[in-house]
Amino acid sequence: MRRPGEPIYLRRHMVALAVAVLLPILLLQLYKIYVGQISFGIQMGVALLISVLTGLVLYFAYRSSARNQP
Repeated sequence: MRRPGEPIYLRRHMVALAVAVLLPILLLQLYKIYVGQISFGIQMGVALLISVLTGLVLYFAYRSSARNQP
């Protein structure tokens, strides 16, 4: 049982959050290395899209564990 003041986030939550933050950066860098340069506007659009999608995945994946905390 969780004590008062103790964070509800587990190690897996922090790892998933780090992946969600680093994924857009990593994918864009890999694209630039293997395919070629893309414009700044497209980079921002892709990064925003990936960030929104990973945010939704995190929300749906971990809302039940947050709900189950007493």
